Amino acid sequence: MVLTVLMNAGPWLSVPPPGYGGIENVVATLVPELRRLGVRVVLASVASSTLPVDDRLSVFADGQFAALQRPYNQVCGVAQAHLNGVVRALRERDDIDLVHDHVEAVGLATLTAMGRDAPPVLHTLHWDLGKHPDLYGYVDGANRVRVNGVSAAQLARAPQALRAHSVGHVHLATPLATTERKSPVEPGDHVVILGRITPGKGQHVGAQLAHRAGFRLVLAGPVGPYHRPTELSAAGDAARHNPDVRYWYEQVAPLVDGVRVRWVGTVAGRDRDELVASARASLFPLCWEEPGGTAVVESLALGTPVVATARGCLPELIEHGRTGLLAGAADELPELVHTANRIEGNECRQEAVRRFTPRVMAERYLELYDDVRRLAG
Repeated sequence: MVLTVLMNAGPWLSVPPPGYGGIENVVATLVPELRRLGVRVVLASVASSTLPVDDRLSVFADGQFAALQRPYNQVCGVAQAHLNGVVRALRERDDIDLVHDHVEAVGLATLTAMGRDAPPVLHTLHWDLGKHPDLYGYVDGANRVRVNGVSAAQLARAPQALRAHSVGHVHLATPLATTERKSPVEPGDHVVILGRITPGKGQHVGAQLAHRAGFRLVLAGPVGPYHRPTELSAAGDAARHNPDVRYWYEQVAPLVDGVRVRWVGTVAGRDRDELVASARASLFPLCWEEPGGTAVVESLALGTPVVATARGCLPELIEHGRTGLLAGAADELPELVHTANRIEGNECRQEAVRRFTPRVMAERYLELYDDVRRLAG
């Protein structure tokens, strides 16, 4: 019997996203492999999504990410409008066997509130679980709504009520782990921090260390909704109400001199691959408990060792001394950067092939789907 899953990616970005987009990239990686394994997928996203699926539903024509720049009372209805469309579809059609939800907080709250009007639900937790204590501390999905983490470390910090709904964790994956490079990348002497520029990722720490220890650092990722330096510059002072933009101007930009430290904006596709594959290391000077680490597994798949503070999921993803180097504190990172060339790129690549392919992730999710449906009775 064919399993039909409604994959709720949310209203913020198309799937796949145009460049950076954490959750949307996870969905774009997972869905093709699920379909190859015989799952029928109904995608709930914006209409501009181009990911091949069996069916789709949309409330918005295009991604609403830019709306997040508006005051809360102007933007709080966006996710709810999208979920209203999901709820309506679940009530009108009888072919959905399970909902796999990826929408922060609102998805869990809405689908739990549906009670017996909805099929079994697996809600994936992609974020910091300390953000919504009033929801996570009292959530009650009965036997129908379950959650999974993206690392064991993430779930270990979850409130007890949320952990009681957990069916386990699934590490993130990257399609890069299934592809072979057609030609070698010329090695460079730079270090890269790949990801959204935000305080938890610690770009300010990386830039400080680059100046202090004398290595070249490239920052690659968006600042708020701005993917290019020209876009951010054109936005002017009006952009500063965004906390990530304020962080950029106050703590990171003063350290970006274009020589020792550069910001290249969002990179994707071949540009991203070449930037990371040619780096001596990918640096993660984390200032928070990283829950998932997509950029970590991308670096491994490209054969580039990871140098990071040992926070959150990093000890689960990196084997110290074989696929990367982990530090107990940020001031230990410069020495590790300078010795990262001792790590064999092929070891990194093999680890990604073994643990972080889309097939591995999809097969694990199929196991969780079975668990959720069995527990729902």
